[in-house]
Amino acid sequence: MKPPALIPGLSAIAARYDHVLLDQWGVLHDGRAIFPAARAAVAALGRAGKRVLVLSNSGKRAAENAARLARLGLPEDAYDGIVTSGEACWHLLRRRALSPFDRLGPRCLLVTRGRDRSVVEGLTLSLTEDVRSADFILLAGLDDALARPEIWRQAWSDAIARGLPMICANPDLTMITPDGLIPASGSIARLYEELGGAVTYIGKPHAPIYEECLRLLGRPDPSRVLAIGDSLDHDIRGGAGMGMGTVLITSGILAPEFGAAADEAAMAATALRLASETGDRPDWLLPALAW
Repeated sequence: MKPPALIPGLSAIAARYDHVLLDQWGVLHDGRAIFPAARAAVAALGRAGKRVLVLSNSGKRAAENAARLARLGLPEDAYDGIVTSGEACWHLLRRRALSPFDRLGPRCLLVTRGRDRSVVEGLTLSLTEDVRSADFILLAGLDDALARPEIWRQAWSDAIARGLPMICANPDLTMITPDGLIPASGSIARLYEELGGAVTYIGKPHAPIYEECLRLLGRPDPSRVLAIGDSLDHDIRGGAGMGMGTVLITSGILAPEFGAAADEAAMAATALRLASETGDRPDWLLPALAW
């Protein structure tokens, strides 16, 4: 397997691409503020004529994420659009055209972060907090205090006994908090699968969310699109699976793995070791989003 090349910034490869997909957490911000170098990189991409979409596994709608980015220091006019798994999920629930959405009943057990309801606003659903009265589970986010999978074991066992399907609108396995990495919605959904439940994932690395990005960009050749993120099994796998170029940010969720890598050879070796475990090799490595 060819080792990925370490680049000092996006300017080294920008000429190869017309469009850029940017992950949020660990790439643009840490939950508290936009990284200054990341803000400068987004501005430089715009000046270079690149179209930039923020692509996130957030279970919240696009507007909610755009407002949060603005509060953190990146205004909406700094990039060209935002695509979230929550937004894609909302449209799938509204249309009810594709499986399993065409078979879901109206009673929904909704699990979100901060009791956010945007993912179901305007939909003809009846919300319940009890698996015994639900037709399906919509897992769109997770509060930090509920991040341990074992907390959910009994509720999930009861739901599976009733044959409830789960829609996971945030497939991320981990999330960054001020106190470090903790399990995210994807880990809770994975437990549901391990217990025998059926889960449909909306978001990276699955193709529908990338198809939505290509649609918004005017359906360019995917090889002219660069996907940037800090996760091998979401950002890199999803982008590479669509035929896009990929950049792994090493200071995000994989920072503990790359922390001891002091030079290009050591970083490449770490990336290859991780890629051998997941099967996902990025084209380039970048310590942090920078131009």
